[in-house]
Amino acid sequence: MADHGTMKSALSPAKLVPMIVVVVLGSTMWFIPPPDGVKQEAWQLLAIFVATVVGFIAKPLPMGAVAIIGIVMTSLTGTLSITNALSGFGNNVIWLIGAAFFISRAVIKTGLGARIAYHLMKLLGKKTLGLSYGLGIADLLLAPAMPSNTAREGGIIMPLIRSVAEVYDSDPAKGTERKIGSFLMMSAFQINIITSAMFMTAMAANPLAAELAGKAGVNISWGTWLMAALVPGAISFMVLPLFVYRFYGPEIRETPEARELAEGKLRGMGPMTSGEWITTGVIVLLLVLWIGGQVWSIDATTAALTGLAVLLITGVLTWQDVLNEKGAWDTVVWFAALVMMASQLNKLGFIPWFGETVASKVGAFEWTTAFLILALVYFYSHYLFASQTAHISAMYAPFLAIALTVGTPPVLAALVLAFFSNLFSSLTHYANGPAPVVFGTGYVPMGTWWRMGAVISVLNIIIWVGAGSVWWKIIGLM
Repeated sequence: MADHGTMKSALSPAKLVPMIVVVVLGSTMWFIPPPDGVKQEAWQLLAIFVATVVGFIAKPLPMGAVAIIGIVMTSLTGTLSITNALSGFGNNVIWLIGAAFFISRAVIKTGLGARIAYHLMKLLGKKTLGLSYGLGIADLLLAPAMPSNTAREGGIIMPLIRSVAEVYDSDPAKGTERKIGSFLMMSAFQINIITSAMFMTAMAANPLAAELAGKAGVNISWGTWLMAALVPGAISFMVLPLFVYRFYGPEIRETPEARELAEGKLRGMGPMTSGEWITTGVIVLLLVLWIGGQVWSIDATTAALTGLAVLLITGVLTWQDVLNEKGAWDTVVWFAALVMMASQLNKLGFIPWFGETVASKVGAFEWTTAFLILALVYFYSHYLFASQTAHISAMYAPFLAIALTVGTPPVLAALVLAFFSNLFSSLTHYANGPAPVVFGTGYVPMGTWWRMGAVISVLNIIIWVGAGSVWWKIIGLM
């Protein structure tokens, strides 16, 4: 009976319908003849790729399970050899993001992340606006070593906001959310998007964008990403809390109790533990190696695995901690599948063909105009996506190919699309992992979320394209 019940649950309509959609879509593409100039194998792989991405969006099964099915289908259908089908697991960027996930577990396990946030609350928490900046700085400091923006926002920042909101009796259930909670939630969410855009290792799918760029012949290092994002990211970081404060500000503007709360929490935590000191040292080591790795011929993945090894040797992390980090292993699996498919689509000639075909339609424009149109279409199409990963998987490589074909400077094109792959998360309450977590608290109504998100999206585009262009000229990207 138990097995029967489990089977019935697994085949519920809520899961069965999306699964049927995925199968029908993949089958339909499979039997449509490929366009002129496209190899049959490339067209078959595209059908599997599209079905896999739709599976990520519809989620009839977890993403890792959908990815495994996609990998199996490439081999069963004879589209790829099993060696090529499994080649994604040998990609070094996959293990970079996996190692970063494991290191972020140490930040949470030791309490280092909460300690940093409480110290910033103590320093900047006298006023509500200062408190929002303090929480934002905590996110910024944690971002390089925490690729899960959901873990940063949902696991560290949001619990702190709820503690402050409780002190001031700001509760959606009581209709008092606007006292302080609504502002802090909205500000923290928007700042999380900016910190995710600033570092290659601050959001799980950022390395996927970098890897797809590499497949197109555009190499982006950790340091190059940071350098390009530094100025527009800093401006957005400073402007967004002020903007939210002005147009969705709190009723309570002074928050001395927040400092008292932070002081009490820090007293309860006591002095820094050896685990916190070791984790701090590992993070500093990683930043040094990621920024200066090219000088010492140490790539980002080697640096990340070195940091993980130190945490294991010192006992800060146990092997069981690593095995229990389900999000990391799930990411490794779906990342491997997508990187493999994208790489093979490029090798089989589909991506270059697609880029040349679409570029011929916008080729009449100067590259600056053509790229701006492409970037805006890429950005606002995120209204149709509930996953940054799915969006990047479906659209990043072809849009980059088009941008390169119309003459956009390669590194500039790759980075702008990568930055937009984070910035478009402001749009909806389902746009990325942290969005439903924050929205689910009930502090920000859906209508407000969408209105503020639309306006903030324009503000971010102006900052990153406007001020960013000046900075990118200075550092030689344009």
